[in-house]
Amino acid sequence: MIRLESIGKQNGKQIVFIEASAALQKGEKIGLVGPNGAGKTTLFRMITGEEQPDEGQVSVDRGIQIGYFSQDVGEMAGRSVVAETMNGAGPVSELMAEMRVLEADMGDPDKADEMDAIIERYGEVQARFEELDGYSLDGRAREVLDGLGFSQEMMDGDVGALSGGWKMRVALARILLMRPDALLLDEPSNHLDLESLIWLEAFLKNYSGALLMTSHDREFMNRIVNKIVEIDAGNLTTYTGDYEFYQQQRAIADKNQQAQFERQQAMLAKEIAFIDRFKARASHAAQVQSRVKKLDKIDKVEPPKRRHTVAFEFRPAPRSGDDVVVIKNVDKAYGSRTIYDGLDFHVRRRERWCIMGVNGAGKSTLLKLVAGDSKPDNGTVNVGASVKMGYFAQHAMDVLDGDRTVFQSLEDAFPQAGQGPLRALAGAFGFSGDEMDKKCRVLSGGEKARLVMALMLFDPPNFLVLDEPTNHLDIATKEMLINALRQFEGTMLFVSHDRHFLAELSNRVLELTPEGVHTYGGGYSEYVQSTGQEAPGLRS
Repeated sequence: MIRLESIGKQNGKQIVFIEASAALQKGEKIGLVGPNGAGKTTLFRMITGEEQPDEGQVSVDRGIQIGYFSQDVGEMAGRSVVAETMNGAGPVSELMAEMRVLEADMGDPDKADEMDAIIERYGEVQARFEELDGYSLDGRAREVLDGLGFSQEMMDGDVGALSGGWKMRVALARILLMRPDALLLDEPSNHLDLESLIWLEAFLKNYSGALLMTSHDREFMNRIVNKIVEIDAGNLTTYTGDYEFYQQQRAIADKNQQAQFERQQAMLAKEIAFIDRFKARASHAAQVQSRVKKLDKIDKVEPPKRRHTVAFEFRPAPRSGDDVVVIKNVDKAYGSRTIYDGLDFHVRRRERWCIMGVNGAGKSTLLKLVAGDSKPDNGTVNVGASVKMGYFAQHAMDVLDGDRTVFQSLEDAFPQAGQGPLRALAGAFGFSGDEMDKKCRVLSGGEKARLVMALMLFDPPNFLVLDEPTNHLDIATKEMLINALRQFEGTMLFVSHDRHFLAELSNRVLELTPEGVHTYGGGYSEYVQSTGQEAPGLRS
């Protein structure tokens, strides 16, 4: 269906692709992986024709309809959410729009002379509209929007009133409703809660067309894709299997290449030693020349490319008291909407609570109450003795000083720390070399999240309160964070929609439901076993 043949592409001084080739066939579901900046979005844009390769060619079979979801959703205003969704659904929405125009023309006395042609055209358009199941479009649009977390009230409301994250969902709904022959999805799992993520997973599993997608959610990727295409140093390498299998194969390939490289280096060292030893002796001139020529002809084995991930280790945090947070009889409402009515909740030292609940259940509100960012209407929230809290929230990224660089931000926060430890800290969170000199205002969402995390964890708290800490992080940084938090000796209270993060780090679950609060003594994996569902909103 879609082929990339010997692609070459350069952006400014950066070489993105060198003679790279890959293909997407009918029915394949491919995960596109590679470090940030490797060229994943460039690849999508070349397939859609928004960018052209410098060399080679991108070919798409005739008649193939492509749906492309990117993080850049554009302007949305002046329509209801459901109308905006239907408007982007490709040929069906275009036919619907033409039918409306023709219906108006049929009622226009000024167009009496053209009536036969108008009626004939209306018959053609209506027949094609029925063929594409157009009359069910509204129902199908509402079904997709419901799956992505929209209430009926939101569907009929003004799309322009939505936040950026909800507009992303509308843009995604438009592409899914289109049901094109090939779906290109650039980070579709961003901005989705767990229920919507699981719905999307099921939708994509049952989708009959070809799929090429990127995602920072390894669990989501594992359950959908049957192939991985890796972008690395300008090359495209295809692996058959899910993301887990790709990781195993990649590790084996790296190990084999390293062994091959070391064997060749040992052989080269022996040959060079022989040449150096005997090059001045006439009696060995022929042998020396023969070996020099042999070395010139050898195909050099490159060492495997190193993934620059640095481990982050917590310095020992001060010990807190046994009672970290005690919440008693708390009421909280926003206007007429009650969030909590007499909430009781107790967090003890070294417990790691993940909070589960549908959108609007009060997950972030609970974290704000604990962090002191919000006050209860009634009741008490008491943080225990010797508790040193680290609070990560989405708004924390907005308080970075845009005029300071990454390294200056770390120096401002820890003036006594010294350059060495701060450079190691920056490296652990993915900032090395010139990246440390980037101004905060030009950082991406993921870079800001990493910097805020680094600022929070360097002088270690003994109680971490984390609201969607992995939202903007790539898979490698998430893995580093999970490994670091596994070693963390303190207490945790967190909200996340990343199932791998939930399963690896929680040892308690607090579930917020309309019927009340439920607690589970094991972590997220035990919660799934106990309830039979991966998220509260999926329970019947």
